Amino acid sequence: MKKILVTGGAGFLGSHLCERLLNEGNDVLCVDNFYTGNKDNVKDILSNPHFELMRHDVTFPLYVEVDEIYNLACPASPPYYQFDPVQTTKTSVHGAINMLGLAKRLKAKILQASTSEVYGDPEIHPQTEDYWGRVNPIGIRSCYDEGKRCAETLFFDYWRQHQVDIKVVRIFNTYGPRMDPNDGRVVSNFIMQALQGKDITIYGDGQQTRSFCYVDDLIDGMVRMMNGPVDFTGPVNIGNPGEFTMLELAKQVIELTKSKSKLIFMPLPQDDPKQRQPNIELAKLRLNWQPKINLDAGLIHTIDFFKKSLL
Repeated sequence: MKKILVTGGAGFLGSHLCERLLNEGNDVLCVDNFYTGNKDNVKDILSNPHFELMRHDVTFPLYVEVDEIYNLACPASPPYYQFDPVQTTKTSVHGAINMLGLAKRLKAKILQASTSEVYGDPEIHPQTEDYWGRVNPIGIRSCYDEGKRCAETLFFDYWRQHQVDIKVVRIFNTYGPRMDPNDGRVVSNFIMQALQGKDITIYGDGQQTRSFCYVDDLIDGMVRMMNGPVDFTGPVNIGNPGEFTMLELAKQVIELTKSKSKLIFMPLPQDDPKQRQPNIELAKLRLNWQPKINLDAGLIHTIDFFKKSLL
């Protein structure tokens, strides 16, 4: 039995990861400051004797004894990370320093949940791990994009300088149960608007694309990376290469919810990427991983969750 620390463990992804790790027979320490995390996300595992929940902000050092660390702590949706951009950058940068320091002291393996946002508004499509990205360093999204890029820098410098055992995954758009209905991300926005009979808001002309990975597939990729080849640090793209325009997604949500919502178009936000699609050949090769759940099936599960949350 391993003792595993999950920062941001009460968030959307973190709570699913905690469940997966518990099901595999581990002791799990979930750390969250509840800025975007929610105790309801972990309510079903609170009574598990191998689960512990701790309120803590990763921008401050943490003194615990663990075997592995998954560093997921950081607000990931634009309304939340833009609300307090300075704290967002601190969470990525100071959080990485504190967790890497802990891993160095304990000689623990540590995984960084990075993001496809490190590629910015990409000039190559689909995005491969050797692409350096095209990111605006002074825009309204920079606190998140550059914070995650700096965290990757720190991870690889700790690996080179201190031989810390690191793993880095770049997460592409993920959706599923326990998404915050108000997090401002496109899947939750469309589903909530459709279920409430509101107009569905599309930014720009709706031709910009995203690739949507169901949460169970994503968590499987993260766990495979942590337990993967010793010589494989990453970064590695974890996402679903199936690419959809915003118009296609909106129409699919309307059809699955049987909604009468109309589409309305709004100006595109600043620095919003036009295309986003992962090349996952590296994950297939080194982790024997690829997503299994298609968008229709994943949306049905997600819509059911939002229906219950509305009730």
